[in-house]
Amino acid sequence: MSRTPSTAAQDFVPFATAALDFHRALNLPAGPLVTSRAELDALHAHLASLYGVLDAHALRTGDLLPAEGDPLRAARTRIWQAADHLHAAYHAAPQPDSGEVPDRDVCRPGLPEGAPELTICQRHQRTAHLVRRRATPADLHTPFTGLVRR
Repeated sequence: MSRTPSTAAQDFVPFATAALDFHRALNLPAGPLVTSRAELDALHAHLASLYGVLDAHALRTGDLLPAEGDPLRAARTRIWQAADHLHAAYHAAPQPDSGEVPDRDVCRPGLPEGAPELTICQRHQRTAHLVRRRATPADLHTPFTGLVRR
């Protein structure tokens, strides 16, 4: 098994990074003071995808090289935590039509706000299901990631 990724696989991550940098440079300096629910949803989708990429790398690498797999698993956990915070921020943000702020537990019943707004909850629940299979509660709540600082 080759440890060097193919050239085609290396081409897409820099584009995703550049797109985020471009978005920040264009939209945030002159944009609204409050983050919109649409942007929080898009950022959550990005982190959920990044979780999937890190999960795949952690699973493949962890058995072969534990010293590399452990930090990948820690990064995967931290990305999930960031996605969880974005999901909470989404539900704390005012609704665009009424300006009302929904209850904190709005997505627990299943389909809280109807389409298309519920997609963040569906995505979050799908990713949470994977997280529960990959991590223990202690992994998710410990401040220590397993990384050694030098």
